[in-house]
Order: sequence, then C-alpha cells, then structure tokens
Amino acid sequence: MAKWWNKKILTAVLVISLLILISIYIIPIAIPLILALLTAIFLEPFVGFLQKRFKWQRKSAVITSFIVFLLIVSAFLYWTVTYLIARLIHFSQNMPEYINGLSSIWKEIQDFFLRSSEEMPVEVVDSFESELALFLEGIRDWVLTIVNYDSITNLLTGIPSFLVSFIVFLIALFLFMLDLDDLKRILFGRLKDSTAEKVRFMASRLNNVIFGFLKAQFLVSVIIFLVSLVALMFIAPEVALVMSLIIWVIDFIPILGSIIVLTPWFIYEFITGDVVQGTQLAVLALVLLIIRRTVEPKVMGSQIGLSPLATLIAMFIGLQLIGFLGFFIGPLIVILFTSAREAGIIKIDFKV
Repeated sequence: MAKWWNKKILTAVLVISLLILISIYIIPIAIPLILALLTAIFLEPFVGFLQKRFKWQRKSAVITSFIVFLLIVSAFLYWTVTYLIARLIHFSQNMPEYINGLSSIWKEIQDFFLRSSEEMPVEVVDSFESELALFLEGIRDWVLTIVNYDSITNLLTGIPSFLVSFIVFLIALFLFMLDLDDLKRILFGRLKDSTAEKVRFMASRLNNVIFGFLKAQFLVSVIIFLVSLVALMFIAPEVALVMSLIIWVIDFIPILGSIIVLTPWFIYEFITGDVVQGTQLAVLALVLLIIRRTVEPKVMGSQIGLSPLATLIAMFIGLQLIGFLGFFIGPLIVILFTSAREAGIIKIDFKV
C-alpha cells in the first residue's frame, strides 16, 4: 500500500514539475505558435460553419476565415495607430503653448507661495522649499526613466522582433487552420480508445474554458465600457463615446487594460494645464482598475469553473512566474490538472 501511494505521489510530482519547466522555459519562446494554435481553435467553429452552410471544401473555408480575421485585425490596428499618431501630432504642434502654460502655472505657484510665506518663520519656508525641490526632482527623474534614450532605443529595437513574431503567428495560424483536422486525427490515432475518450473529455473541458474565459473578459469589459461612458460623458463629453470604445477594446488586455489609455491621457491633461480634468481622469483610471481587480476573478471563476480564490491564486502565481502570459496560463494549468484528474488520467487520493 505504501509503495503504491508513493508511486502516485511521485507521478504527480513529476507531472507538476514537467508543467512548471514547460511554463518557464518552453512557453515564453513559443508564444507566437501557442497563440496561433489557440486562435486556430477559436476560429474552428467559424470554419466548420462555412463548410456546412456553403458546402465548401476545408481549404476554401480556411482561406475565407483567415481573410476575415486579417481584415478585422488590420482595421483595428489601423484605427488605433492612426488615432494615436494624430494625437501625437496634435501634441507636438501645441508643445510651445503647453510649455508656456506650464511656465504660467509655475509662476502662479511661486507667487502664491511668496504671498503665503511672508509671515512664516524662515525655517518653515526653507523646509518647504527643500521638500518642493525634492518633489520636482522626483517628477523629473520619473519622467526621465520613461522618456530617455535607452527606453526609446529598446522600444525601436523591439519593433523588428515584434514584426517577426507577428509574421510567424500569421503563418502558423494559417497552417494550423489547414491541418487542424489532420492533427486531431493523428493525435487520436495514437491513443487507445479509453485514453482517447479521456483526452476528448479534457479537450471539451478546455474548449469550454477558453470560451468561458473570453466570455468573462467580455462581461468585465462591458462593465468597464459602461462605467467609462457614464464618467466620460461628464469629464469629456465630446470624445466620450470614442474613448469609451477604445478603452473597451484595450481592456481585453489583462493586468493593464484601460490604464494604457487613461494614464497617458491624464498625464497629457496635467501637462497642458487642465488639472481638474487630469484629476478626474486619474480617479476614473483608479476606479476602473479597482472594478477589474475586484470583479474579474469572480466572473472568470464562474465562467471557467474555478472558485474566485483559486482563479486569483492561479493568476497571481502565473504572473509572478512567467509574466504577462502567466495571467492566462496559470488558470489554464489548473484547469488542465483538474480535467485530467476528473478524466482519471491523474489519480491523487491520499491522506496525511
């Protein structure tokens, strides 16, 4: 009995160790291929629909699905990039005006300080001046850490690598879409009937998890969109709908989400002198972050079949181990392990 118990524990430890090693060393360098495979699985129902609805061969259905996917991605990228470039051009054209505005604000602050400090002790004034100088130096150093030669160089040098990965992703996606049926046939052809049944159970569970995850992200993003739209109708009504839609789309990106849009925006408003609107946008960014961090684990847990606590722990550990992708991979590994245990592939039943 003790030998059988030890064998089960050893098997579980080996499986978990193998998954951890794959997560740390293999997955980070195979990100384009993994994303391509997941996207191909996600697009497979559409391919099947085209085959059944129009009686097409698989190749024709795959080509059509791939083209539709490319058009959607291209339209989104074109819209986002052109909008950002237009805002950057507008910012650069008005830079002298912004600098003059900042100079005026700084002069007003100095005048206010001089008027307020006339009756203050010299020690208090000197202490306040030194603290203000340290605060301004901190802001300067923070800006320099974001906008400097090294950060810009790293950003520019990372563009070719991103383009190569994106091209590999598109090629792999098309090939996976073409060969997905054959890959399934090869996989199940090498399995026993009992094992094939267990794998089908895991695949069905994983398919539900993927669609559940997307549904959870969509539900959370809808909440973010509604809150953003209502808030921006009061903060910036002229761009409320457009910016809410951008926040809604960008918010699908885990961890950062809407912060990517709102942080540059409220910094921009502070630089241009609109402190009130900048503060409102900063508060909105904080509210949206709290909503996402609070609602996301519960919604995702209900959609993918994990408790909110297990989902949060899996997200956090995955994020700490392998970074951004760990947000997805953490819960995915837990689901795979749970599915394998439910299917009888992994058997763990012991008491200490």
